[in-house]
Amino acid sequence: QVQMVEPGGGLVQAGGSLRFPCAASGRYFTRHSMGWFCQAPGKKREFVTAIIWRGGTTDYADSVKGRFTISRDNAKNTVYLQMNSMKPEDTAVYYCGAARQWAGITRSTAGYVYWGQGTQVTVSS
Repeated sequence: QVQMVEPGGGLVQAGGSLRFPCAASGRYFTRHSMGWFCQAPGKKREFVTAIIWRGGTTDYADSVKGRFTISRDNAKNTVYLQMNSMKPEDTAVYYCGAARQWAGITRSTAGYVYWGQGTQVTVSS
């Protein structure tokens, strides 16, 4: 089992940057592809980005491509979300998720079996 802890929320002005770690416990972090999703009020949880379990291969939603970067440090059991050039429409609760062991990257929430508690990100205009 993997448990994940995200930091407290962040408030930033449009154009600013935030970097969130998601620290995972458990022995088998390196077997799980990891993803970040966001959920705005009244909307479904949406895919943001993901990185494969061995690192290297990534995927990004079109809305964040070129602005957000996902990375992982398997030695620290941590996945990171670097958010640059932020926009008010990025405002949402952000969740990190762990996919099933050895699974590839997926954009579907159904492919993720463990979730962090979520962290609020607010971008002011």
